Amino acid sequence: MGERRGRVFPRPRPPPPPHSWRRGLAAGAPALLLLLQLLVLPLGHGSGFTCGGRGGGLGPCEVCLGFLERFYKYLKAQDVELTPEMVARELLLMCEHTKGKENRLCYYIGATSDAATKIVNEVARPMSAHVPVPKICEKLNMRDGQICELKYGKKLNLNKADLSRLRVADLKRILDNWGEKCLACAEKIEFINLILELAPLYQSQPIDLNSEL
Repeated sequence: MGERRGRVFPRPRPPPPPHSWRRGLAAGAPALLLLLQLLVLPLGHGSGFTCGGRGGGLGPCEVCLGFLERFYKYLKAQDVELTPEMVARELLLMCEHTKGKENRLCYYIGATSDAATKIVNEVARPMSAHVPVPKICEKLNMRDGQICELKYGKKLNLNKADLSRLRVADLKRILDNWGEKCLACAEKIEFINLILELAPLYQSQPIDLNSEL
């Protein structure tokens, strides 16, 4: 998404300036901006909800809960009547911007172009009727037990000492998880400084160091 050249300065607040470095986000597209902001909001897996099946013991359904809770908040913010068709359409759009475990969730529910099965309506129909997200995730898990096995990546302590122990490839993965790049960074310390500068914007987003660059 964003490309950084040279020294990075704090991100301006919306409305974006005419020469915003973040390409692909046009001024006057508040719905898309809100969608992308929701991708980095605090996750719902700290709410205490679990996704338990008939036998129990399935553990937290943290990726399903975190992603769909944010998605539902996004829909509610649109202040329009929810219909299954509208929910399904917006879900496909949101899944286009996912990475890592959330992209895998989208694949399992059939919201990606390469998905083998299509159970998007198992989200769209109940969500349009305002069924609680934990109930939706529980039903999804009954269709595909892999859904509640998804877990977010390790949440790192983004301080200089811990970042210094990581490889440059890992530092690049952190930026990639955030949709950021630094084409001008040549030294490890430059990647570290950029991550520390951007950390307040993304501190609630999980980081998967096993994801591909």
